[in-house]
Amino acid sequence: MRFVLASHNRGKLKEMQEILGELGVEVVLQSDLGIDLEPEENGATFAENAAIKAKAVMEASGLPAIADDSGLCVDALNGAPGVYSARYGGLDDDAARYRLLLNNLRGATNRAARFHTDVVCAFPNGDVLRAQGECRGTIAFAPRGEGGFGYDPIFFVPELRKTFAQLTAEEKNAISHRGNALRAFAVELKNYLEKN
Repeated sequence: MRFVLASHNRGKLKEMQEILGELGVEVVLQSDLGIDLEPEENGATFAENAAIKAKAVMEASGLPAIADDSGLCVDALNGAPGVYSARYGGLDDDAARYRLLLNNLRGATNRAARFHTDVVCAFPNGDVLRAQGECRGTIAFAPRGEGGFGYDPIFFVPELRKTFAQLTAEEKNAISHRGNALRAFAVELKNYLEKN
């Protein structure tokens, strides 16, 4: 069975292939099929944005399409940046965005935060599968670590005493929001495939 990942991100593809490959599912990037879509993510939630992408790529390919939408939600900022994580403050640079977030948290005693991911799969027959995952942590006072991307240098995991940017890929996948969402999605997909 072949699924299309509604993304251009090879890192996400590798993660999906590892988890869904165990179900006998082949996952390819939309660009591997010559699909160059960037649907406008104008949903109010992560689930709505993931569904917009999955549906658009499913319609363009005629194949089941999987998409995810993720972001950082900070308690002291009323859940911001949330669905605007990738364009927080209108900035297009990871370091500029996390510096803005650190600045906006100056003086805040509550630094609790969570990374959230919604995964949506749209099928040509109209069926839709959904799953979500989270990873809870806190916002560090300064960036630490060289790995990862986005807000990883300031997202601190107290149990491991490291930021996401200090974790190995294996450590991060074991606890990350996307890893948790993909594992939950794999269970949903397994049940769906057994019934159909």
